[in-house]
Amino acid sequence: MFAAIYLGALFAPGLLDDADATHAEAAREMAASGDFVTLKVNGVRYLEKAPLPYWLAAISFRIFGVNEFSSRLPLALGVLGSMLLAAHWAGRAFGPRAGAYAGMFMLTGTGVFLFTRVFIPEVLLGLFLAVALYSFLRALDAPHQPWRWYAGYAALALAVLTKGLVALVFAAGAAFLFLALTGEWRRWREFRIFTGLALLLAIAAPWHILAGMRNQGGMNGHGFFWFYFVNEHFLRFLGRRFPKDYNKMPALVYWTAHLAWLFPWSLFLPLAIQSMVERWRARRKSASAAPWDFATRSRVMCAIYAAMILLFFSVSTNQEYYTFPAYLPLFILLAAAVAAFDDEAAVNGAHVNGAQVNGAHSSPWVTGAHVVYALVGMAAAAALLSGVWTSRHLPFVPDIGTVLARRAVGGYTLSMSHFFDLTGESLAALRMPAALAAAALLIGPLTALALRLRRRHAAATWTMGVTAAIFLVAAQIAFARFEPFLSSKRIAAQLELRLHPGDQLMIYGDQSFGSSLLFYMRRPVYLVNGNTTSMFFGSTFPDAPRIFLDDQALERRWRSPERVFLFVPEERRAQVESLLGPEAKVVITGGEKLVYANPAALGSGHDARSH
Repeated sequence: MFAAIYLGALFAPGLLDDADATHAEAAREMAASGDFVTLKVNGVRYLEKAPLPYWLAAISFRIFGVNEFSSRLPLALGVLGSMLLAAHWAGRAFGPRAGAYAGMFMLTGTGVFLFTRVFIPEVLLGLFLAVALYSFLRALDAPHQPWRWYAGYAALALAVLTKGLVALVFAAGAAFLFLALTGEWRRWREFRIFTGLALLLAIAAPWHILAGMRNQGGMNGHGFFWFYFVNEHFLRFLGRRFPKDYNKMPALVYWTAHLAWLFPWSLFLPLAIQSMVERWRARRKSASAAPWDFATRSRVMCAIYAAMILLFFSVSTNQEYYTFPAYLPLFILLAAAVAAFDDEAAVNGAHVNGAQVNGAHSSPWVTGAHVVYALVGMAAAAALLSGVWTSRHLPFVPDIGTVLARRAVGGYTLSMSHFFDLTGESLAALRMPAALAAAALLIGPLTALALRLRRRHAAATWTMGVTAAIFLVAAQIAFARFEPFLSSKRIAAQLELRLHPGDQLMIYGDQSFGSSLLFYMRRPVYLVNGNTTSMFFGSTFPDAPRIFLDDQALERRWRSPERVFLFVPEERRAQVESLLGPEAKVVITGGEKLVYANPAALGSGHDARSH
């Protein structure tokens, strides 16, 4: 499943504009410069992110070259590590079937797939935090193996280097609540607190200190320490981060969206909740409370840890993927509940020559989950097949951006906003993956339901997993078809044929509009009205490269003898043409993005050809 879903996705599509290519470019410039302390994008200090994901990508670039594979490899390894940890943790706590299920759930969860299509650190953060808490539990289980404590502290340090101080909040908060609830705090002398914190600081502190020393004197005298710790941590949590470039999801959307991010396994949430409540009640009713075994500790820790993340980001500003670290503990809890049901079914509902021996074994929560899955699958399959049928006479559209609507849901600051731009015409470019997804959703859920009704419970669960895997493969194929819309890779390839060494390449507006140009062109790009969002703070340093222009500077250079190419998103087209007048000639178009050339660049017959 990992190979089918994630390995092929390392190569396509091209890097996406906005965060994906911006972060890959930061790693590329790190690898090229050898400066592993100060992140830079387009030569501008990029101080809002912790360094570990960029270190990994930079190392990958040096080993495998600068390409999409190298950029995505750390995230794919993060998924692989998360799968292995989920399988190992659940297997040790709840048995081999739970381990297999937890690994499968991790690989086939919708949110895991969606939020590893972009270079963001959440999968690595979730992995390191889970390793830290798992090591913590194993250390409690094996007090004579102190190295487990140090493994946990080291993993926590890596989590800090991945996402910042929020890692400490999640790990320390979950550990504190766990110890308070279980009474294990009385063993505090075993926790290696002082030496463990010394190890954590030895790993995490040097970069922070060096970054602070090397990045002083930004906006109003604020350097790295203020921007990174105050602005990016404290003020972001309060929704007062400057400059503002984020939204907060409405509460109802925030909570219900997790049913989609954990789908299809979120259908078993009622079963998991019922299982945990029953076990907790049984423990409390017990005359003499049993000692906290590893399975019980795991259930409590996973529940506390996941709940803490979900509650934290329900208060803080958020994006859909911020709660990614909660997926692994939730999948472990879901796997434990489903595996317990299937294990019990294997004992109580054994079959001999097709005949059931020990009577029926069913649960309304399990059967209901499969009924809902079948209904959702049939509805989605019907919608996809209808789209494929209605588009059967429409031509294949290589540039899918030309047939998308522009609804601007969430102002395009939420990562899933473009999902709402899909139109019926776009299915003309998505017939094959849409047909594959429709077949999987029509056949798989109904087959799983039939198997569950026939008391073949494990087969039903695996059928759900295989169905989800096939659907995600289809989704990856569709995702690659969106490359002209989501990436500027093809525009960069066409620009390479036109640009001379001394030419000026510009982006009108924020660099995120065409950030993949930076990665593929590997040359400085001027930003017109672009000292905004992630570029703003770095632009305030005295040694910032002079790449920031305003409209007046653009007009002067446009009418100069220098050759200028201007990248413009479709939404800024009218503004640019009003500014530059009839001298604005489009020479390249693609995916709702245009490139204009000034008169000097159109001087030769070769350069006057338009695409």
